[in-house]
Amino acid sequence: MRFILILAVVFLALASAALAHSGGLNAQGCHNNRRTGDYHCHRTQSSSLARTIRPANTARPSVRGSYRNCTEARAAGAAPVFRGDPGYGRHLDRDNDGIGCE
Repeated sequence: MRFILILAVVFLALASAALAHSGGLNAQGCHNNRRTGDYHCHRTQSSSLARTIRPANTARPSVRGSYRNCTEARAAGAAPVFRGDPGYGRHLDRDNDGIGCE
């Protein structure tokens, strides 16, 4: 009986650790990316993709066309580059999730 009780406690402890997210999600499943300042969500009902919201005070690079590569985007302080943003190009988005140079 004691063995089963100990096994149950260990299982519950491991199960909660497996569901943990180091980003500290809020009730909507979202959090701020400290490195880039972006606010994004992992759990959305409307889409299978994570939605990303760029804060209004974030400066956008004034780029004509797209960056040649991610090194150039990072040097300009624009990485990650989001679909629809100035400087975004499909060649920067390897997994085609709308976020280049991630």
